[in-house]
Amino acid sequence: MLATAAFTLYRWAFRLARPYLRWVMLRRAGAGREEAARLGERWGRSEQPRPPGDVIWIHAASVGETVSVVPLIERLRRDRPEASVLLTTVTTTAARRAVVLLPSGAIHQYLPLDDPGAVRRFFNHWRPAAGILVESEIWPTLIRTAKARGLPLALINGRISSRSARTWSYAAPLIRDLLNSFEVVLAQTPADAKRLGRLSDRPVACLGNLKFAGPPLPVDVKDLERLRQGLSGRPIWLAASTHPGEETAVLAAHRTLAPEHPGLLTVIVPRHPDRGDEVAAEAEGLSVQRRSEGDPAATTQIYIADTLGELGLWYRLSPIAFVGGSLVERGGQNPLEAARLGCALLFGPHGENNAAAVAGLTRVGALEQVETAEQLAAALARLLRDRELREARSAAGLTFTQAQAHIVEDVLTALEPLFRKI
Repeated sequence: MLATAAFTLYRWAFRLARPYLRWVMLRRAGAGREEAARLGERWGRSEQPRPPGDVIWIHAASVGETVSVVPLIERLRRDRPEASVLLTTVTTTAARRAVVLLPSGAIHQYLPLDDPGAVRRFFNHWRPAAGILVESEIWPTLIRTAKARGLPLALINGRISSRSARTWSYAAPLIRDLLNSFEVVLAQTPADAKRLGRLSDRPVACLGNLKFAGPPLPVDVKDLERLRQGLSGRPIWLAASTHPGEETAVLAAHRTLAPEHPGLLTVIVPRHPDRGDEVAAEAEGLSVQRRSEGDPAATTQIYIADTLGELGLWYRLSPIAFVGGSLVERGGQNPLEAARLGCALLFGPHGENNAAAVAGLTRVGALEQVETAEQLAAALARLLRDRELREARSAAGLTFTQAQAHIVEDVLTALEPLFRKI
């Protein structure tokens, strides 16, 4: 009763907010945070035809979740070639990554807003046979509508922080109803399983983190070989997926270490490429070049990779990687992508978004956590001087990530009750 009342209020709030939401989406499109040509998809309207046969729908909000489900999608396409896979995402970066990573027979669309009309149009068009939601994508209208249509659902790699669990507890009847709409619930970590179990009053299994079993990031082989030759002999390190405030520490480390390491190249990949001008301005006094301007010159000291989809290139070229979002309170980006490509890892104190990965990589000696800009410079100095230390960390990270391949198979086995209903 309480869940129904809360859901009714939620739906009406969305209806009343439609004019405002349309304005917001147009603003986001103007800022490059939505694809203007595909805004109709956010309102449940698709220009792509539905393929014949069953459609298995998977929703992964952003880049990390998208990469993590690619092995699952590949297996589904191999094991069920008669079925198509529809992948929905929210972010434009995830959409661009999906275009590169998805196998034949998989389609990408943007997830509709949780507006009743948008969700209805989405389901009317695609008519999925089963739905799989990834991590913490708990959208009330989406889930309630799927349940009303008899669509079997699963939540995989479920993640909920202790803070979110406390927030969700204020709407306990609605959250319990939503979580119990899933046929299968799989958590990312034992702690997530415990929190989701308390909220749903049901046992929740933990089979491991799908991100641990993700594929290596893609790369353009021609670009890789050309840059590898051009940078041969130069010391190089990478600051990946950095956020505002972190570049200050990265540039300070470069200024400290450059006299000791002639030719040192620091590559900075901002989490949001449109921050290239901002990062370049902060590097005043150093020889700065942008990726959009071409390959790094022999005199380039700071190279700002202000393009999308090339992180796999830089992880392959840089033996040392600092993974951003971790020196500032952004929860930390995924360090497994770098470990999978053989980088010796540095990471800040904030790793809440990838706590299990950070803990596991630290435990095996693949990752060192630093808390300040000074500690980052000192740790980087050790790695630049000590080749054996770099190689030991690289080997530890590769071994750790390669040991996780079984997770995809375990998740597919757990999803069999869902597929039996198709």
